[in-house]
Amino acid sequence: MLQIIGKNKDKNTRAAIRWVKERRIQHQFVDLDERKLSPKEWSSIFNSVDSDEDLIDKESQYYKKNGYSWREYDPKEEIMEHYELLVIPILRNGQKAHVGWSEKWVEDNV
Repeated sequence: MLQIIGKNKDKNTRAAIRWVKERRIQHQFVDLDERKLSPKEWSSIFNSVDSDEDLIDKESQYYKKNGYSWREYDPKEEIMEHYELLVIPILRNGQKAHVGWSEKWVEDNV
């Protein structure tokens, strides 16, 4: 089953949910404002991306406001503590995950 990880207020997350509903694809939505991800979910996400830096939204207000552009940090630790840094939505199916909304990824992996 496809898991869409994001925030209800995010337009890309809402677009992803709408797209899968229109095609009657079974999915589960995880709202990061309501629930934290489990260690197993984090490990499948980290194992699916080339670099942990790919998960960080460098255009987000949180990133700019807290000075992540000039400070040294461990991407995994910061992402797990501050989900506001994530590029959302994250699409996850089993052990495969994709950062950002992609119709093609959903069609190929569901």
